[in-house]
Amino acid sequence: MQLGFNLPNSGKLTAPETMARLAHEGEALGYDYLTLTDHVVLPDLAVPGYPYSESGEFLSGDPMVRHELLTGMAWVAAKTERIRLVAAVLVVPHRPAVLAAKMLATIDVLSGGRLTVGVGAGWLEAEFDAVVTTPFAARGAVTDEYLAAFQALWTQERPHFAGTYARFADIVLAPKPVQRPHPPIWVGGESPPALRRAARFGAAWYPIGTNRAHPFDTLPRLAAGIARLRRLTTEAGRDPDEVKVAYRVKRLGAELPARGSDGERRLFSGAEADILEDLRALAGLGVTAVDVEVERDTLEASLHELRRLRALLARA
Repeated sequence: MQLGFNLPNSGKLTAPETMARLAHEGEALGYDYLTLTDHVVLPDLAVPGYPYSESGEFLSGDPMVRHELLTGMAWVAAKTERIRLVAAVLVVPHRPAVLAAKMLATIDVLSGGRLTVGVGAGWLEAEFDAVVTTPFAARGAVTDEYLAAFQALWTQERPHFAGTYARFADIVLAPKPVQRPHPPIWVGGESPPALRRAARFGAAWYPIGTNRAHPFDTLPRLAAGIARLRRLTTEAGRDPDEVKVAYRVKRLGAELPARGSDGERRLFSGAEADILEDLRALAGLGVTAVDVEVERDTLEASLHELRRLRALLARA
């Protein structure tokens, strides 16, 4: 199982020297990948709406302060040598399809083929109103179309595409990504459309378990979601084994309420022995990657958490 951690690109730890220190330490500890998140702007957060916490509030302190995702990934690529770089996740409608495909291809080339393109349709309507030119209500259709456009741009010598939201022909995108046929796409999201998108486009489905509306926070819920993914992948005409599962952990241990709304113990809650058993159970379900949050109030506390979790996860 691959192990990753979230490199904070928002909040208190966004100074360049702080981000570089965490990235270097994670690479030296042997983490397989690091992740960065994607918001361009945020609205007034007086009304909580974050989908992945019980309170609806962002889990990181000062989320309004943040670096742009793709610029940040390119910078981190230059500061590291081996660790993979995972967008967690790129909100696909935020950027025009051709521009985003070009930027992602550039990151893959300049990083020596270390890019994984985590993707999602987005959830924050006020951000869409400020950033995006396509309709918020159509974000799922836009995401699916842009992903198809990405694949055309990355794989065709003379790319052409005729969609509702993206159209191009008689152009050249070069250089192509180092990874062939293109960088792996991890499809984030927990809703039924997200699962269908993973079945169609994904090298992996990449859920966060603690989505309040679509929880996959207990072992029975996640097992049911994976079984649904397998059925949808077959219906999409693909081999179910082509689509792996990566699992994103926002909080663990005592920070996480012990029981899900289905009455089962929540994954990654409890003591270290419980967390290790969860990792083994997830491996039994076919989960091939797990990443965790290490952000704390200070750099030293975050480095401590980075080291502690690496030692813990390595025991599974």
